Amino acid sequence: MREKIRDIDHLRNMVKLIDTLMEVRTIQTLDKLLSDQVYFFGVVKEVEMIGEAAYQLTNEFRESHPQVPWRYIINMRHVLVHGYYQISPERLWDTVMNDIDGLRPQIEQYIQELEEQ
Repeated sequence: MREKIRDIDHLRNMVKLIDTLMEVRTIQTLDKLLSDQVYFFGVVKEVEMIGEAAYQLTNEFRESHPQVPWRYIINMRHVLVHGYYQISPERLWDTVMNDIDGLRPQIEQYIQELEEQ
């Protein structure tokens, strides 16, 4: 059973992971992702861990914060873990470049709300 008290820990972890991806994308490129398998799987793991943290949030929390596409994030994690042989590097890079920017401020807002409770 997931504990409500842990929601804030999972959210904080998501922020750290997002920060890592935001830093990585400033010093690396899609070409690097396509040519370096170790780098590719490092990025896969970071995105996967964001999905795992989202999955570990309580259902109550996710349902009360529908602004975030939790199901999409969790489903991507499932693909990265179980369908690793069919990961599209271009789709992964698109996620890193375009989807995480909007996620971070929302997560920070939720952390602040939980800290104020």
